[in-house]
Amino acid sequence: MRLLFLGDVVGRSGRDALKSHLMTLRDEWKLDFVIVNGENATNGMGLSGAHATEFFAAGADCITLGDHAFDQKDMMGFADKDTRIIRPLNYAKNAPGRGARVFSDRRGRKVLVAQVLGQVFMKRAFDDPFSAVDQVLRTYPLGGAAQAIVLDIHCEATSEKMAMGHFCDGRVSLVVGTHTHVPTGDAMILPNGTAYQTDAGMCGDYNSVIGMDKAEPLRRFITGMPSGRFEPAKGEATLSGVFVETDDKTGKAKTVNMIRYGGKLAPAAP
Repeated sequence: MRLLFLGDVVGRSGRDALKSHLMTLRDEWKLDFVIVNGENATNGMGLSGAHATEFFAAGADCITLGDHAFDQKDMMGFADKDTRIIRPLNYAKNAPGRGARVFSDRRGRKVLVAQVLGQVFMKRAFDDPFSAVDQVLRTYPLGGAAQAIVLDIHCEATSEKMAMGHFCDGRVSLVVGTHTHVPTGDAMILPNGTAYQTDAGMCGDYNSVIGMDKAEPLRRFITGMPSGRFEPAKGEATLSGVFVETDDKTGKAKTVNMIRYGGKLAPAAP
């Protein structure tokens, strides 16, 4: 199975890049299933139902969220209605939507997508991500109930992401980090067959401070005082993420490649 995961979409620039390029990539790279993290797509904070609908029309099969999952209030209802939206497993217990779901790819093969929030350096305390993930993976074993499994770990600390990768090694097809908007150069296949990358990066304008127009973040760092809201940068976006090809029998990764496509960074194909 040929899987593409795209990192956090940031603002209009990221949305436009996704809509311009994703369908082409599906065809050229013969993708079977596409997952997009969309939690910063609407004004840099959260995801609206209207923008989620645009992503599905552009070629996404599933959208994961994150700690800004419900910053756009209409997502409270939308996440319950559209089962292609995945919010964190260990969010509040009465949160709308679901933290994991089994999908079918275009050939009928089963793909489990799950997301979990980390605990280290995050602004609020979330439930234990490891036990939340373990419960799901016991229910849906790789190569049995699911031909492929993708886990999006949305958190700040690289150590926590790496620990989750090793915790899931051999139990999922891909563990990929999101949240920091900075792509890491460590795409690899772990010893027991799980593809891993600490952070997929963002789909946004890299002439920015993690996707935001530079002026306000610089002002705050230099003066220690805010002067206005953060606004997404509006330059041409680069799509960033990870491509994985899996073995249909075992669900384990055969290849893994970092993805950089369009914008100011040189395109790369798997």
